[in-house]
Amino acid sequence: MLPFRTEIRNSPKCQTLKVYMNDTACDQECKELLENISGIESIEIQESISRNRVEENLTIYIKDDADVNRVQKLVENKLDQHFAFD
Repeated sequence: MLPFRTEIRNSPKCQTLKVYMNDTACDQECKELLENISGIESIEIQESISRNRVEENLTIYIKDDADVNRVQKLVENKLDQHFAFD
């Protein structure tokens, strides 16, 4: 099982990227790891309200001028590197 998964969410206000960690104890550490990635406006730890998901998720707000697909790839690469050492 992968340690995380990502989903792109579109809304009228702002594109977001949801990151679901299998171990929610990693949420704060991963939030700090990702905060300086280009194209990210801000990151929040939010309670997940959907079924069949972990308790919390990272909600990443994407800057208006950023490509959400590029940011998703950067986030996934950074997390892959991080979890490769665990």
